[in-house]
Amino acid sequence: MKKWTLGQLAEHVKGSVHGDPKAVIESIATLESAQAGDISFLANKKYTNLLATTKATAIVVAKEIKSEANLLIADDPYFAFSQIIILMHGHRQHPQTGISDKASISDSASVGKNCQIADFVTVSANASLGDNCVLYPGVFVGADTKISDNCLLYPNAVVYDKCTIGKNCIIHANATIGEDGFGFATHKGNHHKIPHVGSVILGDDVEIGANACIERGTINDTVIGQGTKIGDSVVIGHGTRIGRYCLLVPQVGIAGSAVMGDYCAVGGQAGIVGHIKIGNQVQIAAQAAVINDIPDGQTVVGSPAIDASKAKRAYSLIEYLPEMRKKIKDLEKRLDSK
Repeated sequence: MKKWTLGQLAEHVKGSVHGDPKAVIESIATLESAQAGDISFLANKKYTNLLATTKATAIVVAKEIKSEANLLIADDPYFAFSQIIILMHGHRQHPQTGISDKASISDSASVGKNCQIADFVTVSANASLGDNCVLYPGVFVGADTKISDNCLLYPNAVVYDKCTIGKNCIIHANATIGEDGFGFATHKGNHHKIPHVGSVILGDDVEIGANACIERGTINDTVIGQGTKIGDSVVIGHGTRIGRYCLLVPQVGIAGSAVMGDYCAVGGQAGIVGHIKIGNQVQIAAQAAVINDIPDGQTVVGSPAIDASKAKRAYSLIEYLPEMRKKIKDLEKRLDSK
């Protein structure tokens, strides 16, 4: 593996060195596991105590701190560290298989230049693939679906018919894009399926995690905005619109026709009801149950989800509720006895 000096790494991330710029860096590691020759990072203050024991040769930090290790000072340590990982280790390399003779590609489909299409891939009628796409074994692309340049679909990813996938998208294994939404009309006790005539549109640079399901719209399209990242086992309901550069952590569930703004973050196992509007830059805590509209910039916690500052005060009282209940009952008895 190629070795780098700390000075070279600092130049790459536009940072500065406090210590020896000629220190040799061979790999990356956490503060706990780092050894001589490793570079690590500190982006969360709760790990500050590890600075006293880490064996890392260098640490990426936001400002000069007391440490025996050399420091690479960067405005955003976590981002700088990610760029160092890319420089030193690169992204995953994908097999250059060409187009397998075991793939099933419709005569009416179009395939761009330099695509890698593995065994048992299906590309249906009138579907199109842009340039430099990689489709791993078992991928299914439905009829009339458009997949743009530089997209990556991992094994058994499924994109139903008439969907649109933007440039540079990643769809992980077993994810499903464009399935029918959970829409039924209940009449005299029977649940009658509603046709879903909308579609799914993914903007550029969207990433969909393994086993995630993005439902197509009943009437209006389901839309995932540019740069949004969706974790494993997330379900997005029919007709929902997610803005740009949002982060949805694994196991989030969003019901149909919800609208979410840009730059939102949603914690794991949070649930969001349908037909509500969530503003821009909203933070939703893990396991929150969102049942009402949320304005721009708010952070919500709990079930039902409420403003975080109110939630902290409310939840801090929970452990005292039994004692408070006993005191109230005692007061009631005293009042009744008068």
